[in-house]
Amino acid sequence: MGASAPPPPPVRVERAAPARPAPQAEARMPQAAPPAARPQPAYLLAREVTPEQLLYRSRAVVIFADTPADPAFAVQMAALHGQAGPLADRDVVVISDTDPAERSVWRQRLAPQGFSLVIIDKDGQVKQRKPQPRDMREIIRIIDTFPSRLEEIARRGPAP
Repeated sequence: MGASAPPPPPVRVERAAPARPAPQAEARMPQAAPPAARPQPAYLLAREVTPEQLLYRSRAVVIFADTPADPAFAVQMAALHGQAGPLADRDVVVISDTDPAERSVWRQRLAPQGFSLVIIDKDGQVKQRKPQPRDMREIIRIIDTFPSRLEEIARRGPAP
């Protein structure tokens, strides 16, 4: 037998551009609706709202600190912002107060010492006070034990 032939040179194959519909057809195509935005809870400063404005409308999660640089405050706010949907589902307004000198109505009524997380039901009653940050799961669990929340669940069904 004779000598073997060298392999053929590699063949370069170029990809074709993706097919696109004609501009007229594109204009007639129905546009997909944007995904429904999940409701977000309100994040307010203590000076922007009073307890009376929330009475029988919203629950309040009030976060106090002596300064916005308080590490516990930063951790708590990050936890609340990270999973805000469940708070909105439960009619929660997040209120922050990081200026003791301002003497907000919230600070006068609740008299926090340093960092404090206070959970208030729609009837204006303080249900829980915590001196340390809490994760979202614990806050939701606390709210879901309120009598008013149990009534809402019975009427509307459980929240997602």
